Amino acid sequence: MELKDIKAIIDLMRKNNLSEFELERQDYKIKLKRAGGGPQPATEESGYYPLAPAPAAPAPLPAPAAAPAVATTPSLEIESPMIGTFYRAPSPDAQPYVEVGSEVNPETIVCLIEAMKVMNEIKAEAKGVVTHVLVENAKPVEFGQPLFRIRPA
Repeated sequence: MELKDIKAIIDLMRKNNLSEFELERQDYKIKLKRAGGGPQPATEESGYYPLAPAPAAPAPLPAPAAAPAVATTPSLEIESPMIGTFYRAPSPDAQPYVEVGSEVNPETIVCLIEAMKVMNEIKAEAKGVVTHVLVENAKPVEFGQPLFRIRPA
């Protein structure tokens, strides 16, 4: 991997407000995280290129005092295996790969994630029915971010 590729990844992280990036190939592995402290100088000699600090997470809302008991059906989440841009269909004028109610199996392609100008097909890797689409089309996603919820079959 060349320095210009690393700089492109850092720019992608800044642009999409990502806090962490990890890429592993056969011959190399790169992991980038946002700097935690104050600003540090960015120099090619040091190899350090600071990113803006991650925004503070909002405080969770308290649960209602008398929340009714709800029977929950177990569900699985299809998570993003990388950072990039989420696409529900193979092209802007095509139908989405899956919709709520679609049956999927482990080999069903559910979406594309574009990373560094490469379109990566994401498979369901489980058998079930799609119950929720959790990401809007053409929005950035992070590694491990839930994309879909499915009810196992």
